[in-house]
Amino acid sequence: MIAYPRTALADELVHQLQGKTAFGDAQNGLFLAAPRRTGKTTFLRGDLCPALEKAGVVVVYVDLWADATRDPGVLIADAIGRALQPHLGMVARTAKKAGLNKVSLAGWLDVDTSRIGKLDGLTLVDALRTLHETANKQVALVIDEAQHALTSEAGEAAMTALKSARDQLNRPGVVNLMLVMSGSDRDKLLRLVNTAGAPFYGSQIQRMPPLGPDFIAHIAALIEAQRPELKPVDQTLLQQAFEVFGFRPQFFMAALGQVLSPLAALTGRFESALLDAAQQQQTHDEAQMESDYLGLKPTEQAVLWRMLTQGSRYRPYDAEALRFYRERTGHPVNATQVQRALEGLRQRMPALVWKSARGEYALEDVAMHRWFEKRGGAGKWPPTPPQGVLPLDDD
Repeated sequence: MIAYPRTALADELVHQLQGKTAFGDAQNGLFLAAPRRTGKTTFLRGDLCPALEKAGVVVVYVDLWADATRDPGVLIADAIGRALQPHLGMVARTAKKAGLNKVSLAGWLDVDTSRIGKLDGLTLVDALRTLHETANKQVALVIDEAQHALTSEAGEAAMTALKSARDQLNRPGVVNLMLVMSGSDRDKLLRLVNTAGAPFYGSQIQRMPPLGPDFIAHIAALIEAQRPELKPVDQTLLQQAFEVFGFRPQFFMAALGQVLSPLAALTGRFESALLDAAQQQQTHDEAQMESDYLGLKPTEQAVLWRMLTQGSRYRPYDAEALRFYRERTGHPVNATQVQRALEGLRQRMPALVWKSARGEYALEDVAMHRWFEKRGGAGKWPPTPPQGVLPLDDD
């Protein structure tokens, strides 16, 4: 995969996080939303984290999807613990040389030197404060796929603790703790900020800009340098193909490698072949979503349909929803049947529905919304099974 640095964007966000810009609220938390595979994680790890470190900030990065078997709250605590250990180790060595069993950090926290490196008894707030005090630097906690924290009680508690840490460590004009949270689904990420009970109520979700014409120009320059016989590269067609691929660089670059391969045996321009490949990929993705939908039981289809129409407003069991299910299935549907359908949608591989610890539901893949809107706009909703294929029965 070709690295494409987004240095200017990273530097601007660092200034915002440090509170050095006149406008904006990033110093209270930066929330970035971008669809999956559009380069969000690459930007966070390859551009933003290094830019923060260059500015003298201690960076703690954690991806809540890195290990789906572990609780998100534990992943966050472990990441902070790993960043804290080297600094506590220095404190421990100093204390032991002085013959001390305990040491007071900055006069406010007593740490048992025999337990240094083990966060037993340290809250997340204490750990972050300790990291800031011992490193004597600003701290940035970068949480990728932050919405996953909402799937467990410990994850929700961690988010509340991080808000408390921010409020305790920061004050007007002084930013000691920066929080960056990203998500692949804006609707899910909104649950961190959009209600009075949300841990970061009042903060705004920012849409991370996708790679644009400057990225395409960079790719075109590389092609022309390596394959002079292809000059000039049609950047307009490359941009169109990239957009059809959903601004996903991994798929775009993989297809580009195929059409530029000497084994491709193209008879025309590679740009047209690349655009054809993008359209074929889009057709394949939409066909897979249609197949998934048609493979559902009638009540599951009705529940999924309701989620597609309602988005973040979806309420599974209210009177309007139950009436919708009845109209779509042709028979009354009760709350128990809805619950069973939702669990069936969650248990599919891959899962079609996401659930928070508070019992909120959303689509797992936000791309289904775009598929639904496209079909609806073309008057092709709902999908219908091929002739001769009978739909599944709820029983």
